[in-house]
Amino acid sequence: MTTPTGEIGLSDVNIELGNPSTSQINMDSAPVRGLADVPSGAIAMSNLQGKSNAQFVAATGGTITTDGDFKVHTFDSSGTFTVTNAGNAAGSTTVDFMVVAGGGGGGANAGAGGGAGGMLSNFPEPATGGQPVTTTAYPVSIGGGGSGGNTGPPGGGAVGSSGSDSSALSITSTGGGGASGQFSSPQDGLPGGSGGGAGFTPGSGNPHTGGSGNTPPKSAPATPVQGHNGGNNQGPEFQRVAAGGGGAAQAGGNGNQPGPGFGFGGDGRPNSITGSATFYGGGGSGGSRFQENPAGDGGGGNGEAQQPGRGVSSGSSNTGGGGGGRWSSFGSGGSGGSGKVVIRYKFQ
Repeated sequence: MTTPTGEIGLSDVNIELGNPSTSQINMDSAPVRGLADVPSGAIAMSNLQGKSNAQFVAATGGTITTDGDFKVHTFDSSGTFTVTNAGNAAGSTTVDFMVVAGGGGGGANAGAGGGAGGMLSNFPEPATGGQPVTTTAYPVSIGGGGSGGNTGPPGGGAVGSSGSDSSALSITSTGGGGASGQFSSPQDGLPGGSGGGAGFTPGSGNPHTGGSGNTPPKSAPATPVQGHNGGNNQGPEFQRVAAGGGGAAQAGGNGNQPGPGFGFGGDGRPNSITGSATFYGGGGSGGSRFQENPAGDGGGGNGEAQQPGRGVSSGSSNTGGGGGGRWSSFGSGGSGGSGKVVIRYKFQ
């Protein structure tokens, strides 16, 4: 709101300053001088015409871009978000956020896909309806992706490690769960923001279970859960498909079953907090003997397909994507992708 540009009364000044319209006014007071933008000397009523008392959030830290009336701070590595002005109700007092954790590593030796890093966001929110901030320095931590499982001698197997947490503004997203392999210990996928997938099961009597997603349980205004479960693995041995890792929007596909609908990485969620819609938090796909299992949208890594010969890949950096699973008896599963934090606020 602004004061009139034409005829103006003291009641208009009071209203702009957030006071009752009939309050007495000291023309030499700091609020009046600030509104008039006259730091010293006499203040005329004309100095108060067309003026706004709105103050907006101002801050430093990360890579800063502008999207219309909004500033966007992007953190691809750890740093500090320092608020230098907390604004007021006439301008802006809160921020939007997206916090994505590091993805889990893929399993090895008939290994499954790693789970995506947890994703929490309150975007979009109105200028005064998001996360309140004060004039202070907020540490921002970007979680790294977990390493892929690494096999040794033939018949061995290894589980991928889980990704690390990301945090900002007292919001913490949990790293994605690592995925298991055929003979890894444990043989189940690990829990996390999204769960790691379960490695291939030799025979129908020894089922493996995908790791649980949204563990521990977390939600944000625009994010019902931070992630989903990894796929399970059981069934006849001849199918030769490991499960996919869970994603921010979808559970990973189950393994040991034929066809393109199995062993996929769970899809991530799109978010346009930076000004353009981008997917984050895709699960890695499971390794397979005979088929190429699709990775989850949002940076998930591809699982190895021994035939027709597709290699394993890691989750994409700064997406929280899970690593793909390695089918071969030697080598590593894909690493998880690192996380990301984005903070947005109205600045004019």
